[in-house]
Amino acid sequence: MSEDGSAGGPPAKAGEGGSSTSADADDRPARAHEADESAGGRSRAEAEFSPGRSRAEAVPHTRVRDRVRGEDGPARGGKDSPARGNEDGPARVPDGERSRRSSGTDRPAHPPETEAPVRGQDNRGRDRGAHLPQEDPGSGEPWGDGLIARRVSEATAAEQAAAALEARSGNSQAAAAPLAYDGHLRSRLDALRELVGLSRARLDNRTLSEAGRVLDEAAARRRLSGQHTVVAIAGATGSGKSQLFNALAGVTISETGVRRPTTAAPIACSWSDGAAPLIDRLGIPGRLRRRPVQSADAEAQLRGLVLVDLPDHDSAAVQHREQVDRVLALVDAVIWVVDPEKYADAVLHERYLRPMAGHAEVMFVVLNQIDRLPGEAAEMVLDDLRRLLDEDGVALGEYGEPGATVLALSALTGDGIGELRELLGQFVTERGAAARRISADVDAAGWQLRPVYATTRRTGLSEEARDDFAARLADAVGATAAGEAAERAWLRNANRACGTPWLRLWRWYQDRGDPPTGGVRVRSQADEEATARQRVEQAVRTVSERASAGLPAPWAQAVREAAVRGAQGLSEALDELTARAGVPEGRPPRPGWWPVAVLAQASMTVLQVLGGLWLVGQIAGVMSPNLGVPVLLMVAGIIGGPLVEWSCRIAARGPARRYGQDAERRLREAAAGCGRARVLDPVAAELLRYREVREQYGRVMGAQALAR
Repeated sequence: MSEDGSAGGPPAKAGEGGSSTSADADDRPARAHEADESAGGRSRAEAEFSPGRSRAEAVPHTRVRDRVRGEDGPARGGKDSPARGNEDGPARVPDGERSRRSSGTDRPAHPPETEAPVRGQDNRGRDRGAHLPQEDPGSGEPWGDGLIARRVSEATAAEQAAAALEARSGNSQAAAAPLAYDGHLRSRLDALRELVGLSRARLDNRTLSEAGRVLDEAAARRRLSGQHTVVAIAGATGSGKSQLFNALAGVTISETGVRRPTTAAPIACSWSDGAAPLIDRLGIPGRLRRRPVQSADAEAQLRGLVLVDLPDHDSAAVQHREQVDRVLALVDAVIWVVDPEKYADAVLHERYLRPMAGHAEVMFVVLNQIDRLPGEAAEMVLDDLRRLLDEDGVALGEYGEPGATVLALSALTGDGIGELRELLGQFVTERGAAARRISADVDAAGWQLRPVYATTRRTGLSEEARDDFAARLADAVGATAAGEAAERAWLRNANRACGTPWLRLWRWYQDRGDPPTGGVRVRSQADEEATARQRVEQAVRTVSERASAGLPAPWAQAVREAAVRGAQGLSEALDELTARAGVPEGRPPRPGWWPVAVLAQASMTVLQVLGGLWLVGQIAGVMSPNLGVPVLLMVAGIIGGPLVEWSCRIAARGPARRYGQDAERRLREAAAGCGRARVLDPVAAELLRYREVREQYGRVMGAQALAR
């Protein structure tokens, strides 16, 4: 009888009487080893078709088998090969074929007692099912018929386990409690969400994409089971990760071999129910979901573990590398499998380990194939691996410190598998890997955003910069010149009111003959406006550079853009303010002593006129000669008039200066108010927004991140 226990063995051909021929002699040692593992048991097929049972009782069991292999034709593996399970799932048959099988039309009437009955033969006599292992007469124990029938057909058995898992997942899914983050992690996620919201108008989507992805994945993971931990096994070509996957599962689930690449798609193995939504999130179809070999100790130790075997990260197939990158971004932890030949591979360190250095707490680094290293070479390679990890910035979990777990093992011989299983059991029991992974993702996204938020320089708009901007605008509108003009106007008005009539007449005559500027060419209004506009633009550039100094590039650009937008139309607005707030039209206000000064000047003029008329009358003989009195009156008027004018000029300096200063102050305040509303306020708003996002960034990363 054939003892073909592996899905990859040669097909067993059926004879005419339902008996099967022997397998090739070259494959007997392997099959004999597999038969030894399951010796002493009784196959489910033998129980179904035992001589003491009727065919009707066996029909329900045949339907179960019909789902995993066909009866009325060759399987998908080839025209002459039997139907068998594989990575892609069991062979499927139409419903009509199932009904014919259930009716028993193609079954032998009496299956042989010495071997498990074949499933049926087609019209060419080909066997359509692999033989099942038989009961060992020398063993008193039944053959282990667990959820996965070991070595019957490894892939087919795993497929049956996956079907059972899916059937039970609906009942256990509701019982799986969702993941709960602690208060600190929730606060960091809220701060990151607020940070992204405040930054969308200032930063491009590419810069914020990783932070947005972390927020989305954190929300998605939080809705799923917190009782399960998803651990991926990743490694390079030929590192033995699939072999390690099978060793942990206790059954050959993932195909191994010398063909490269061997693993073409991720395969999941769950140690407990309720993990279907988590595996759905990874995009692993049902045909690639398996269960480990049933073992009370293993299930208790690794309960809650979901192990995922990934394709090679350095595979020649691009889609394989894409699948690795996609799944690595979603799992809770990762086991990196390296071998003595490629443990220092630059692709592994530069593309994965170095960028994921912050995820050391959810990382295992396993040196596989130590059975190939003689003597103490394994320890030497392991020490060198630790050195490389330290250079990559990966913290090592040694001496009680948090970090990556590094160990050596051999998946082929089983050396070190128990230690890894124990470490995985402790890791899964803690139920903290998912939260640590999300926290590490937040750290990675935060460090990626650090150049656009953190700065070591003091930022902001100082009072000195504000005052300098206001002074430049005041200079542009000519506030100083306007004040001086107002002062001169007040003095001129005082001189007109208090000066002697003869002096005012002389000045009027001089003003008629000389140009008002004393021969200097007066600049045109267009030249004045061009100069003022240049001064305004220079003032805006200066204040924007001072405000943006030390800011990260995006925020410095936002500050400069706000200043430029405010500068548009600023010159015209300043011209309007100058016209309204400049020297008021009409005469300047007169102080209270002006009437007294005017009366005194008029009296001096009257004295001069009276003394002159008196002298003229004496000369004409109309009046009696008396030169003393008229001469005295004229001298008093002639001396008193300039004296009153000089006194008024001295008294007018103070009020005139105050009048000019008031005019200059009004113009400066108007220019500063216009500049503040149009330029400084938008710039201050951008600086305030930056301070807000920097505070949120400090909540995300901690105060020490801003201090670095």
